[in-house]
Amino acid sequence: MNGFFKVPVPVNEPILNYAPGSAERIDLKAALASARGKQMDIPMYIGGEEVRTGKTKRLAPPHDHQHTLGHFHIGDASHVKVAIDAALAAKTNWENLPWEQRAAIFLKAADLIAGPYRAKLNAATMLGQSKNAFQAEIDSACEIIDFLRFNVAFMSQIYNDQPQSGKGMWNRIEYRPLEGFVFALTPFNFTAIAGNLPTSAAMMGNVVVWKPANTQIYSANVLMEIFKEAGVPDGVINLVYVDGPTAGEVIFNHPDFAGIHFTGSTGVFQNVWKTIGGNIHKYKTYPRIVGETGGKDFIVMHKTAKVDESVTAIVRGAFEFQGQKCSAASRAYVPSNLWPAVKMKLIETVRSLKMGPTEDFSNFVNAVIDERSFDKIANYIEGVKQDADTEIIVGGGYDKSKGYFIEPTIVVTQNPKSITMCEEIFGPVLTLFVYDENKYEETLDLVNTTSEYALTGAIISQDRYAIELATNKLRNAAGNFYINDKPTGAVVGQQPFGGARGSGTNDKAGAMVNLLRWVSMRTIKETFVTPTRYEYPFLSEE
Repeated sequence: MNGFFKVPVPVNEPILNYAPGSAERIDLKAALASARGKQMDIPMYIGGEEVRTGKTKRLAPPHDHQHTLGHFHIGDASHVKVAIDAALAAKTNWENLPWEQRAAIFLKAADLIAGPYRAKLNAATMLGQSKNAFQAEIDSACEIIDFLRFNVAFMSQIYNDQPQSGKGMWNRIEYRPLEGFVFALTPFNFTAIAGNLPTSAAMMGNVVVWKPANTQIYSANVLMEIFKEAGVPDGVINLVYVDGPTAGEVIFNHPDFAGIHFTGSTGVFQNVWKTIGGNIHKYKTYPRIVGETGGKDFIVMHKTAKVDESVTAIVRGAFEFQGQKCSAASRAYVPSNLWPAVKMKLIETVRSLKMGPTEDFSNFVNAVIDERSFDKIANYIEGVKQDADTEIIVGGGYDKSKGYFIEPTIVVTQNPKSITMCEEIFGPVLTLFVYDENKYEETLDLVNTTSEYALTGAIISQDRYAIELATNKLRNAAGNFYINDKPTGAVVGQQPFGGARGSGTNDKAGAMVNLLRWVSMRTIKETFVTPTRYEYPFLSEE
């Protein structure tokens, strides 16, 4: 087959609303009941094999930790080595497969998720990661579908970007997959991220070893089922369940290690970078290091902000998915003239939020991911209670007897550099600082210098000059900047996502630039009539 193929024009997947009586609600309820009614035995996927080691670990819903969803089989260093071997064995056939065939596989995966697997994948995310129906829908349905479809379109744009050719020659650029294998290290909080990190690299002809967070394995297993049904060949994406140090010891010492696609904590990513740097002499090529890490994301209210709009942005930005988004608002700056009205409205709104299991669709807030996270967040709350400069105005309670539930908590501090204004908590805790309404510009300087992170941020104002000032002064403080909106909810193809400073390499998931990281360019010049003499005209006698 020959042709310059045009891929389907991607359009963002519509978000289903799951209203009472809707077909999608009925389907999702049935999928939840089915998943709760059985225990899964989840293998690793290495090459064409489902690998079961017999050493297993239990999976449970964070909001109902007494219930068993299933068990996954734990691997060791030997399984990482076998996974690398399987990837490298699959590499030649995969990278030589015409690009339109790779595109077809991932377009099929998108349609499988949009159709027959939508309820199953959403239910797995709701149960395994404690996301409510809407949060699951925008993640494990719409966002992963968008990643797959838009990335196929970005891939075709990359291949279509070719140089000019002078007279008598033809210049071409070949976008080669990286020489070696890619390691995808994925987080618990977004099923879409867990799916995108291995597939974006694989789409460009790379082979992948994928290690998800243990707390995301339940939905990762469904993703792998989808990828296999879509036609991803054996060995192209290998899914292993090992601890991070074990994986790192094997992978970062392997000569064929070609790159890492990472989402997780800043500390882990910095250690990964350091390890790769220390081992740089061992590799055949310089590995690509792509990472999106933490955030201490902000909302700044100007004195002209509208109270209801601001409170909605704060509550949604801080407390959707229990604040466990890299982009979640965790610090806010409120002008003194609006503080009394904002305080009253915030307390009223937060108290109205219903908290409980995801299977009850009326719950806005669910559980945090696991006991370790619960204990960490609870320690922050207890620290606040002991701090004379801080006050909890709403929330502050927590209980892990049934599930890992922490009340949405708003802290007001007199110290703009307090611990909870600076450190990433990754839970439903928001700290507010009330600033002098006439010291807006100084407050912007404070926002810019308070945190090591630079992921997301928002300005809420009715004054265009104030918006312009914030946009300029905070240009390095957030890779995704929002005007009159919450700092969460980036959409693939609309708001490419990623931050700089301590928040990562800003390689923008959901944009063509990310896919460029997974190819290595080769320039080919072909001359049609080759010169036969070395002399140039200038050498001739007068």
